[in-house]
Amino acid sequence: MALAKTLMVQGTASDVGKSVLVTALCRLFARKGLRVAPFKAQNMALNAYVTADGLEIGRAQGVQAEAAGVPACVEMNPILIKPTGEQTAQVVLLGRPLGNFSARAYRAELHERAWAAITASLRRLREAFDLVIIEGAGSPAEVNLKDRDLVNMRVAEHADAPVLLVGDIDRGGVFAAFVGTLACLTAEEARRVAGFVVNKFRGDKTLLEPGLRWLEARTGKPVFGVLPYLSDLAIDAEDSVVLERRVGGGPPWPASRRDFLDIVVLVYPRTANFTDLDALEAEPDCRVRYVSRPAALGDPDLVILPGSKNTAEDLAYLVDTGLAEALRAWFGRGAGTLVGLCGGFQMLGLRIADPHGVESARGAVAGLGWLPVETELTPHKRTVRTTAVITLPLPGWQDLDGQRVSGYEIRMGVTRKAGPCHAFLRPDGAVASGEETGLLGAVSRDGRVWGTYIHDLFHNDRFRRRFLNGLRVQKGLPPVETGVSIARRKEEAFDRLADAVAEHLDLSRIGRLVGVSL
Repeated sequence: MALAKTLMVQGTASDVGKSVLVTALCRLFARKGLRVAPFKAQNMALNAYVTADGLEIGRAQGVQAEAAGVPACVEMNPILIKPTGEQTAQVVLLGRPLGNFSARAYRAELHERAWAAITASLRRLREAFDLVIIEGAGSPAEVNLKDRDLVNMRVAEHADAPVLLVGDIDRGGVFAAFVGTLACLTAEEARRVAGFVVNKFRGDKTLLEPGLRWLEARTGKPVFGVLPYLSDLAIDAEDSVVLERRVGGGPPWPASRRDFLDIVVLVYPRTANFTDLDALEAEPDCRVRYVSRPAALGDPDLVILPGSKNTAEDLAYLVDTGLAEALRAWFGRGAGTLVGLCGGFQMLGLRIADPHGVESARGAVAGLGWLPVETELTPHKRTVRTTAVITLPLPGWQDLDGQRVSGYEIRMGVTRKAGPCHAFLRPDGAVASGEETGLLGAVSRDGRVWGTYIHDLFHNDRFRRRFLNGLRVQKGLPPVETGVSIARRKEEAFDRLADAVAEHLDLSRIGRLVGVSL
């Protein structure tokens, strides 16, 4: 059986634009009628994606599959590593968690098993698709890790893939990064590099030309293109590097601009699945601020506690930094609504117990106490696509009652009532919340505090707009209908990205690498 051609994108460092370029190439090749699959052997990220069959992969590969117009599958990212602490991470193999490992233990105990899963997954993709576009991780020049490489040049060699090497000129030193990366490779690995892509360029390209000519003369390899600095793409980010840039993105909302909704997202060290909030940023009457210090909180209309990969430790962070105290002072002023998503939902409860040491060694810890619920973390991880119905028959929120929503769950905990509160969500279908799965969400009796396990809840256009209009009415503002469609916005973003890359990249030369006319 003939296997699909492969093309690989590697980078001189993390966050140089590998994921974005793979996303663009998936879209461009799919436009030519090819059935394209993204592939990343091993991904380290706290933003995850649940496939239709309930398996967990990196968010980037799920998004790349969407750009290619194909269903995401676990073979696209056979290994996902989710940091839980400074020295440990949860290892997800073929969509299911194996447990928490130190870097040393992972390399010693799981290396060969991981490589077997990688090669089998890649073969299955190459049997099912016309082209596989492979993404590397970090840099192939990490010489201290090359003997146990699972994701860069070893994969390129196994797949016989030509490599595009991407560098970020915005951070400076891009020519040194290109030349230095090649210098750290073996002669055979360096020959596999087909050429360079300069990314995130701002300014007059003619001023860059002498450097490009020098690079080509120095290395004997072509520059395939210079991509501009692209912002506001409306495409889900892969990891927390992007989140770090959002923190501190502005002061508290001034009183003169009270015609907008001021939304604060609290950021902690192990924030997970922060793409849940991207849909709110799309609304023109919202300003979303990412806050990690008490002084920046202000008096927002809505505060959101996002997901966490280590709920107890991130809860301790809120207390230790004074954010929890600032949150109580804000809530006591009675001006806003408080929402928790997944780990944030757990934090809003009375107690979080971790008897099995799933996330930390803290055992049982007190929650923030805004919802009368208790959570027990369990070794079993629930990953599933979910549909549910909002149950919120409270004054001011009647428009939300009965709304059908969809999303996904990624959790290792069961939350149950420990006092009077509303369920907020009930499963839509045969499977009901019970002792095994617990609550999907809960809301305080006055409706000011609620939490849920459903990720991407705000990606439901009708729910999002009605919820925001409820906040507007509480604030004395009239409701608005903006007509924002997250699905349409994402499709348009894929096309804008593909168009921008097509304009600045030598696609005919890239097509020849894989025998396709672009």
